Amino acid sequence: MQTFAKVINVPDYPPREKHPTILNAFDELKPGEKIQIVNDHDPRPLQYQFMMERTDQFTWEYLEEGPETWKVAIGKK
Repeated sequence: MQTFAKVINVPDYPPREKHPTILNAFDELKPGEKIQIVNDHDPRPLQYQFMMERTDQFTWEYLEEGPETWKVAIGKK
């Protein structure tokens, strides 16, 4: 069973705060730590943002892939 520094339920946040909240939580992680995000759709655009802005700094693991809930573990390398 994985342990997470923080679990973020993405639908709880207004649209303009979603990605900044997740990125800030990621930036606060120590190497080897993970956050989990829970979303109501595939967070693929967020993964692309991580690929562009946090290149080679993160791991991305789908824990659940819909149809109603997506869970992703995002780790800091």
